[in-house]
Amino acid sequence: MIRLEEPLRTLWAGQDPFAAAEALQGEVLRALEGRRTLRTEIAGHGYYAKIHHGIGWLEILKNLLSGRLPVLGAGNEWRALERLHALGVDTMRAVAFAERGSNPARQHSFIITEELAPTVSLEDYCRDWRAVPPAPGFKRTLIRRVAAMARRMHEGGVNHRDFYICHFLLHLPVDTNAPRLSLIDLHRAQIREKTPRRWRDKDLAALYFSALDIGLTRRDFLRFLKTYFAAPLRDILRDERALLGHLQNESVRLMARYQRKYAPGAGA
Repeated sequence: MIRLEEPLRTLWAGQDPFAAAEALQGEVLRALEGRRTLRTEIAGHGYYAKIHHGIGWLEILKNLLSGRLPVLGAGNEWRALERLHALGVDTMRAVAFAERGSNPARQHSFIITEELAPTVSLEDYCRDWRAVPPAPGFKRTLIRRVAAMARRMHEGGVNHRDFYICHFLLHLPVDTNAPRLSLIDLHRAQIREKTPRRWRDKDLAALYFSALDIGLTRRDFLRFLKTYFAAPLRDILRDERALLGHLQNESVRLMARYQRKYAPGAGA
């Protein structure tokens, strides 16, 4: 399968797109076994390329035995972007996607997306909110925007699997009355007709955990729930008691994992 949009449809006319993708030059952001991610410039504009060479049967088996679905190539992100665009959730625009090979362990694929710039991640934008709180009205608007995007994504059968505030990009300059957010980093997303409750709750727990340290109040949290469920709070608190308990338990578990991995001296 090969899909090319402009400007690559014209620039790569008559070329092997796999060879052209491999020849891209730029800043390598991540280089793992079987996958390379880089930022490059094409015709004066920024793009991100993710090139996959397969992860091997051993890695596939390790993922399956750990209860994780392995990411086999770029097709997963391509399909997730297509679904989000159809759902009206702002995200990246892919200008190229290709995959070849029937062996899932050695599949060769790539996806190239437009750089969303100028933007700032919500994690960076909200980092100083405890010391310098934002205008209350703007904060409420942002919370409702994130909640609405999450609801639309989950209702449309997509769960992200890395649903942290760092993967929401706020477009600059910021329109405080109607801020624009885009969701990124969808290579692990799952796509179904309907998002299972288990995976919906995992996404919400990750989002909750990632926002714990930016100075949000209980009222902010309830405001998110009201927008996400589009229901009266008394009904949400009654019907979603299991979810609320799960969010608290998962935040403790994720914090412990984070400290094991990133605390000073961890892994020493």
